[in-house]
Amino acid sequence: MLAMADNPKGYVNPHLLLTPAALARRIADAPGPGSGPLVIDLRPAEQWAAGHVPGAVHLDLFGVSLVDTDPAPLRAFLWILEHLLASRGVTASREVVVYDERSGNRAARAFWALEYFGHEHTRLLDGGFVAWLAGGHPVSADPTAPTASTWTGTRVDERIAGWRDVHDRLDRQDAVILDTRSDDEYLGTVARAARAGCIPGAVHLEWTDNLGPDGAFKPADALRALYERAGVTPDKEVIAYCQGGYRAAHGYLALRLLGYTRVRNYVGSWKEWGDRLELPVQTPNP
Repeated sequence: MLAMADNPKGYVNPHLLLTPAALARRIADAPGPGSGPLVIDLRPAEQWAAGHVPGAVHLDLFGVSLVDTDPAPLRAFLWILEHLLASRGVTASREVVVYDERSGNRAARAFWALEYFGHEHTRLLDGGFVAWLAGGHPVSADPTAPTASTWTGTRVDERIAGWRDVHDRLDRQDAVILDTRSDDEYLGTVARAARAGCIPGAVHLEWTDNLGPDGAFKPADALRALYERAGVTPDKEVIAYCQGGYRAAHGYLALRLLGYTRVRNYVGSWKEWGDRLELPVQTPNP
């Protein structure tokens, strides 16, 4: 059991996050190049170029999305993700720390992908680059060329969902579908697919509710109350979705911090579900 000083927010899985001070120590204690954590900056390229955590390599996954989770396109999508991560130097044994501007959905998507591929040493920088700056840690504008690896992961299929997985769990008491989009998207006043609305029976918690005013994850007690009040409890399998699997990955990480053991990211999300006219859609009452 971790002492409270080592886990001030009270998470079941505190090791999934890293504070800026802890990352700075890891970088400083590394005996040589390539021996410390692999730090990956998920922000847009121009932000990384303007200044980043020293030694951080850049990876922008924002355009890598999937709108068809049938077997063949899903396999291709996962191959691309795995290849991109290996191209940035991911290996099975080296710790990987991902970050974006705050504890945001870009970094959460990379975090989820690494966990899906079975990487056991993945962390997210809590509070992101804003927290790094606030801590007075050094910033570099020097380009960092990644060293590609031949890494291939061991896939954990219980961490991903396709449209069939979601459809099979409609109306099941042992599962909950978590909508992490904005209020307007959930209520159907904004349409970002062929149809507006939500997956029938979905529980709505916008992904930004996971964060405090500082852009870092809320403490465990606040997160737990938020989710359990909405009926998202640890005894249920949770499938999170958004528009394309980014905000859903943020919900995935929040629940992982709380110790939930059955959480999936529906990577096709609303863009796929809303475009498949044979699938049911609900328009909730405001």
